Amino acid sequence: MKLYAAELDFRSIADEHDVDTEFPADVDAEAKEATDRFAEARRDAREIPFVTIDPAGSMDLDQAVCIEGGMDGSGFRVYYAIADVAAFIEPGSALEEESLRRGQTIYLPDEPARLHPKSLSEDRASLLPEVDRLAVLWTIDLDAAGEVEDFNVERALVRSRKRFDYEEVHDDLTRGQLHSSIALLPQVGKLRQASALRREAINLRLPSQRVAELDDGTFELVIEPRFEVHDFNSEISLLTGMCAGQLMEDHGVGFLRTLPGATAEAEAEFRREATALGFDLGEKSIPEFLLDVDAASPRGMAVMREAQHLLRGADYVWLEDGDAEVHAGIGGYYSHVTAPLRRLVDRFATEVCLALQAGEDIPEWVSERADAVIKTMRSSSQLASQVDNACLHLTEATVLKPWEGQSFEAVVLTVREKTDDHPASARIFVAEPPLLAQCIGNPEQGSKTTVTLVTANPDKREVTFAWPAD
Repeated sequence: MKLYAAELDFRSIADEHDVDTEFPADVDAEAKEATDRFAEARRDAREIPFVTIDPAGSMDLDQAVCIEGGMDGSGFRVYYAIADVAAFIEPGSALEEESLRRGQTIYLPDEPARLHPKSLSEDRASLLPEVDRLAVLWTIDLDAAGEVEDFNVERALVRSRKRFDYEEVHDDLTRGQLHSSIALLPQVGKLRQASALRREAINLRLPSQRVAELDDGTFELVIEPRFEVHDFNSEISLLTGMCAGQLMEDHGVGFLRTLPGATAEAEAEFRREATALGFDLGEKSIPEFLLDVDAASPRGMAVMREAQHLLRGADYVWLEDGDAEVHAGIGGYYSHVTAPLRRLVDRFATEVCLALQAGEDIPEWVSERADAVIKTMRSSSQLASQVDNACLHLTEATVLKPWEGQSFEAVVLTVREKTDDHPASARIFVAEPPLLAQCIGNPEQGSKTTVTLVTANPDKREVTFAWPAD
């Protein structure tokens, strides 16, 4: 069943949440006129044959990768170039102040509210192919088992050879024709997934459930395919963030991304929900189980979304303010450094890494803004989540509105008994169209049943089902 919506007004969500999709004139002007602030300290690394891997149509390309066999043939060298956004942004400028206010790119289905003006984020700062670009270059040496032996970070001038999307790389992988720069990506990705720290980390290979605008102007609720190459490419980003986090922890200063481990109660609840969806965990740990789930299937998407409840309490911290904490979803110390075009903290965390690697003092413009960066990242992360949910719920309610009164097949994930304040209810998963929703009634947890769509209200962005079905 594919359900479509002819008219969707996402502008109302942007207005409701004060999301700006345009920039002030002075900010736009600064972005267009900005030049390299660090030209004298930049290595010429244009000989490295970088390529980029991003969703189809993306223009804000933060990362480029090239992987070689180790110098002695037993390990690997990972080159990872990250857009050097700080090179274009003068401390104290209107451009910097605007980014400190925004925090991160907010993705609306019809138009992104960018962190930086388009002239930077989708042009001069983006690692587009066949043009020279400013980058921060991570060089990471791995042993034959994929464990980190050494790494270095420095400013560089790079030149990407080709822009790939995930489906192209998946097709090349299937045919055994991967580009030479990423021919080792599957091998390194698998080794990293099995590395000492990553083995016990909860790895959410969450497919993207998104609102897609079609050529005829209608919108469709879809699950994007999640190929293995998504996971392999993610491992390179995670590897870099772990190197950054460890560097900061070693020196006792920097921006860490933290996440507490799941409670025993949360793990037990997840096992019940996974069983309800038809999965058999057996004696496997939750990280082992999640690694084998087909995340692109409706059931796989559902169990990955339920696993998100295991990873609550994510935060950003400035390490000087307290003890270092690990990120339970990563398995070690971690810092966001690989998406500076889309996330504010990455620009500042990268400056910390460059200073620590060079044995220099952290720039004052970084340390003086640490509290402001943390505050903005916390508020903008909450905003991004609210906007994502609002857009998704609006689409669900709109596409389901004509189907009120119809029956749907569902799996009962959790149940809540009747109380004086609340009627009996359940949380259900409907496979077609793929959604998680509330259901009035008391069906048996774990059962497969038929429910009736009783309410689809686009104005309130609410969808409610009822059991038993009429």
